[in-house]
Amino acid sequence: MSPALVLVGPMGAGKTKVGRRVARLLGREFTDTDKMIVADHGPIAAIFAEHGEPYFRRLEREAVVRALSTDDVVSLGGGAVLDASTCADLASQRVVYLTVSARAVEGRLGEGKRPLIRNGVSDWQRIFDERRALYEEVADLEIDTSHRPFDGIAEEVAAWATT
Repeated sequence: MSPALVLVGPMGAGKTKVGRRVARLLGREFTDTDKMIVADHGPIAAIFAEHGEPYFRRLEREAVVRALSTDDVVSLGGGAVLDASTCADLASQRVVYLTVSARAVEGRLGEGKRPLIRNGVSDWQRIFDERRALYEEVADLEIDTSHRPFDGIAEEVAAWATT
């Protein structure tokens, strides 16, 4: 089994949208760790509200371990790289870092779905600044999604993944 192809990056970078397209192009399954958590434990916002971020991060780590044991195209939640074990695990995977500008992400954030984003883009920027070095450290390829169609980005990732 080949390693997973993993997409990392900040909230709103398009990891799920690009990941689904890449999986289709490569004939692989697609796994989104946030969706795994929701399926097993309920809405992420409710998990944060009822149990706090440390509890969520434990659930996230469990989902990451399960996802990385496949050869799927895997989208990690934006904060998954905060776990040192996850970063270590990514060393044996092919990792694509999708980045996005604050201006482009503004329309992608959605209302109320992201528990760490209470003050819009200012919260997003602070979180992105805190995590950027981790994304860069684990990545084999970096692509900016700010002003490009997701289909073209997916084609670029799929071509890179097959080289």
